[in-house]
Amino acid sequence: MKKFVLHGLAIIGALSLVWVLYAALGSEAIDIPPERLSVSAAAEPTDTAVTLAANLDAPVLDGNAATLLVNGNEIFPVMLSSIRQSSESVNLLSYVYWQGDIAERFADELSAAAQRGVKVRVLLDAFGARKIKPELVAQMQQAGCEFALFRPIRWHNLRRYNNRTHRKVLVVDGRIGFTGGVGIASEWTGDAQDPEHWRDDHFRLEGPVVRHLQGAFAENWRQASGVVLAGDLMFPPLPPAGDARVVPLSAAPGGSISDIAFVYWLLFHSAREEVRIATPYFVPDPDLELGVAEAARRGVKVTLLVPGPYQDSTLVGYASRTYYRRLLEAGVRIFEYQPTMMHTKTVTVDDTWAVIGSSNFDSRSFELNYEVALAVYDETLVDALKVSYAKDLANAREITLEDVQQWSLFARIRNHFALLLREQL
Repeated sequence: MKKFVLHGLAIIGALSLVWVLYAALGSEAIDIPPERLSVSAAAEPTDTAVTLAANLDAPVLDGNAATLLVNGNEIFPVMLSSIRQSSESVNLLSYVYWQGDIAERFADELSAAAQRGVKVRVLLDAFGARKIKPELVAQMQQAGCEFALFRPIRWHNLRRYNNRTHRKVLVVDGRIGFTGGVGIASEWTGDAQDPEHWRDDHFRLEGPVVRHLQGAFAENWRQASGVVLAGDLMFPPLPPAGDARVVPLSAAPGGSISDIAFVYWLLFHSAREEVRIATPYFVPDPDLELGVAEAARRGVKVTLLVPGPYQDSTLVGYASRTYYRRLLEAGVRIFEYQPTMMHTKTVTVDDTWAVIGSSNFDSRSFELNYEVALAVYDETLVDALKVSYAKDLANAREITLEDVQQWSLFARIRNHFALLLREQL
């Protein structure tokens, strides 16, 4: 019996090693060597949208409004109010739906909407939402909500099980949309006031871009339920709602190049004054690391904000630190957020561009997950994000090259072992 167990463990270990090696040799976010990437001509900030759209076969959408919502105290009341005021449809897609009072409040509002005749669809990632209470699912279904899980584990689905939907999308009546980093769980409530309440951003959107958020939901809903969503109720005409110009990206796994990674790379290349990155998981491919470093070397002020002592993935925290020395030597300033887990996912460039949505700054988001991201040209939104970013830096500790040089040999080895899992983090 003991020999059988040992053989079993050996087989599991060997398979795990093969998986790590396969992951480590996986596709890069941009599929040519980073030192060969270049841009044929400089573009003005307003022209960058056209460049992005043309290279990614994506539309340029004018006439949108994007509003920043900071932390659960701002985010959840607006989302719940929109569901409460819905008259035709509510489509909710989330990676995380865990437990707590907020999980029950969403179930109540979604159930109430369905009971008054609104068409309600709830789509949750089977892995990310594994902590949801079964009674909440039963409550929503009994009220008339259509409910589906994205890729529950099945023997015939194992090959694709690792490709999760990490999208966070809420679309109400086809006209009001939300996306960002927030999951539905007690961790996201409050105002980041202590380690039990996370720091995060979410965004309310109106205008033509909402159709593409609806499309991101529809793609994953079709994959999970087999139903194709169509018609004017799902995709109504959307008049202009503001001045924001948006290039929408609904990224899916399987391609040789990540659209989101390309957007980051091009914006870093075109940056003239300042780049601000906030991400809970910083484990980029070499091309993006080079893009960040080169922006700093040519005199752009580059700041990276990541979690500090509160990190929901210890391995990611270790792997992130393998980049610190090279980035610091290039001139990047690095800050670790101190009060609680920081889950914001925003990048701003100069005073004009912001990239928002569900994507992290890591290989899993770029290559394995379904994500939604918006490249937004809007000075008003960027100004709001700059103010919020400054507040976060005031609650962060700056990491210097001297700090890195004082790390122990054990810490350095540990960090590099964590990086071997880069493709899966």
